[in-house]
Amino acid sequence: MSKTMHRVLCLIIVGTLSLSAQNEPDGAMSTQESWGQSLPDFPKPAPEKAFAELKLVQPDGGVYRRPVEDWKSARQYVATNAAGKKWLNEQCAAIDAWMTRPRDRVEWKCGRNSAFVSPVDGSFLVWTEKIPGEEVKTFTSRTGHEVEITEKTFGGWVFKLREKHFGNILTAARLFRLTGDKKYADWAAEQLDFYADNYQRFPVVKVDNYNYARISGHSLNDAMYLSKIAETARLLFDWAGVERRQGWYRNFFKPEVELLDRSYQTIHNIAIWQRASSAQVALLYGDEEMWEREMNGQFGLRAQFSRGVTSDYFWAEQSIQYNNFCVYAVLPLLNFAGLVGKQDRIATEAALVQNMVLAPVMIRFPDGSLPNPGDATGVPYVKLGLFGDCARILPTTIGVLAQDALNWDTLVDPIRTEGGTTNLPDVVSRNMESARFALLKKGPWQVFFHYGQLSQSHSQSEALSWSASFDGIDISHDCGTVGYASPLHKYYYTRGLNHNVPLINGEGQAVWNPGKLISFDAAASVMSAEQPAYRTDASARRTMRIEGETLIDEVAVTYTGSGDARLGLALNLYGTPALPENFKPDSTFAEGRPKSFSYWKDVRSAGFKDRTEFEVTFKSNRNIAVAIIVPGPFTVYQGSAPDRPPQRKNSIYIETRGQKAVFVTRLTPVRR
Repeated sequence: MSKTMHRVLCLIIVGTLSLSAQNEPDGAMSTQESWGQSLPDFPKPAPEKAFAELKLVQPDGGVYRRPVEDWKSARQYVATNAAGKKWLNEQCAAIDAWMTRPRDRVEWKCGRNSAFVSPVDGSFLVWTEKIPGEEVKTFTSRTGHEVEITEKTFGGWVFKLREKHFGNILTAARLFRLTGDKKYADWAAEQLDFYADNYQRFPVVKVDNYNYARISGHSLNDAMYLSKIAETARLLFDWAGVERRQGWYRNFFKPEVELLDRSYQTIHNIAIWQRASSAQVALLYGDEEMWEREMNGQFGLRAQFSRGVTSDYFWAEQSIQYNNFCVYAVLPLLNFAGLVGKQDRIATEAALVQNMVLAPVMIRFPDGSLPNPGDATGVPYVKLGLFGDCARILPTTIGVLAQDALNWDTLVDPIRTEGGTTNLPDVVSRNMESARFALLKKGPWQVFFHYGQLSQSHSQSEALSWSASFDGIDISHDCGTVGYASPLHKYYYTRGLNHNVPLINGEGQAVWNPGKLISFDAAASVMSAEQPAYRTDASARRTMRIEGETLIDEVAVTYTGSGDARLGLALNLYGTPALPENFKPDSTFAEGRPKSFSYWKDVRSAGFKDRTEFEVTFKSNRNIAVAIIVPGPFTVYQGSAPDRPPQRKNSIYIETRGQKAVFVTRLTPVRR
């Protein structure tokens, strides 16, 4: 381990906290003094040179392209091109329909998107514009059942309404600039007037001591709305006139920025949105004091990137979903800065954002899916749309070809596609020490190893977990979680049983920890790491190696409490097992074990000594022989476990008793 990384991890360990706070409704921090305060600066020398083969260098030698806004050419295109005409008609029809009636009320209490879920299975609800309680009596889940309207679900509906409303306000302003039709400018400006005139009537929502909102139920959503409204005001700036636009600043923008400044004074994905949207306002109105505060404050945007982005260019909360979330938070600011000729003021951060977009490509699985550490609500994939969304300001060889869809960016600023390619770089074995990730790639096997965390925020009981593919076939992956307000999030998806991790008395990791990398040898295809404080009374070590066509996983656990413990290993495979005949139905599986075990169905079990082996059939009828080796007596349980609702998966749990145990799992393709 390098001296720099050793210093990084020592500083991180100082802030180590219990994982119990991970299960708050939004998966956020329990206190403002949580993990973000202890993150150090991650060295990132010469970020513009990283992933150079995928970047399109600009005339000034940098990677930050200055965007343009050519409304004249855009008008000509939609007037003469059939696809352009159709697209414009669809945009106008949608906004014309939205403008037909008032869409927001001050008295509506905005809630959380994470609360707009079914209490039955955690699936998200279907949003419609019909007003709950007035025009409809229930919600419908995406899995098809009716759900009661409650204060929380209504608040989630309001969140969706305002999200759509602010997006439509921005679209109306763009339609005005494109068509010249003043009805769109009038309506958009009237909406800004509404929020400016009524801003003080929206009560301050104190979510906790570091989280304040007015328009929404969370400071994150206020920041997201602010970004759209700031861009709307930019488009209407000259048309609105000095008095009207200054009224927006005085009565809405400035007090909203000051409110957001009271929130998330730490390193966090939400703080990125708050500082970036506030910096937009600063550029829009030329407020240098505000700019300095949002960019260079103790937890300003520069600190967010210095301390929140690892040397491997992953966001420190580890989730790829939140990594991309941070990218989208900064794009409007980067676009605005480029349009007004201020891109030199944020060029370093632009290069870091581009690297955050590219880094996940280097660890993708053959099917395009990405490793999924952290509590993301779904499985991430390499999405060309993200590269296309960045191409206007951060063009890559991938992104310029992903701009084939007609949207507002490509309409006003079509970019040249020279240098574009659909070829992605080969995935190779790599240790991403600063991110606590490692990857082995040998022959048909590709294995991702998540050996530790950098933060409590959005962490789960998943240290030492792994995901893998064989010959392009999904063997095991992290299925993500459901809406944070669902009991399934707290009691199943974030718990150890849902991950490929060791369990002590049914529970996985109890303390978030960066862990200790013991070895990584790409040539020998072996990687090993340990969690000395896996739980307060247990340690764990895992070694994974590829020998020929066999993936070998060895897990050692040590229990330091009194007496013997139930020592186990969860194994979540995306195939169908052909179990030995001695497996019998087991109705006692959840008895005496944590709540997570109660979510399994149709459990079967069988006892063994030293070893058992069976085949598992995966996609394309690929069979893998799974050998489980545990010295002494042990029990194997197999059942139907929750996957992405409403899907389920075939999962395995292995258990023995004692103070020490070693579990060896060998996965070998069956050649017939």
